[in-house]
Amino acid sequence: MSLKVLLYCVVVPLTLWALDSVQINQIFKKNRYYASRLFYLLVSVALSYLVVNFFFDFFSASTIIQ
Repeated sequence: MSLKVLLYCVVVPLTLWALDSVQINQIFKKNRYYASRLFYLLVSVALSYLVVNFFFDFFSASTIIQ
């Protein structure tokens, strides 16, 4: 299994858990439940992508230094 896949398996649930504490529904209009859920999903995927790439680049750069 690739290291990136393993990182995604760890980071995606963590971002979903972290974003669960943010009240996203308050920034949307009333009765826009599906739009807020879609926004929640897209922010979670984007944040997961950024975090995984950061850690992957960090790990690969640290092995080059050694």
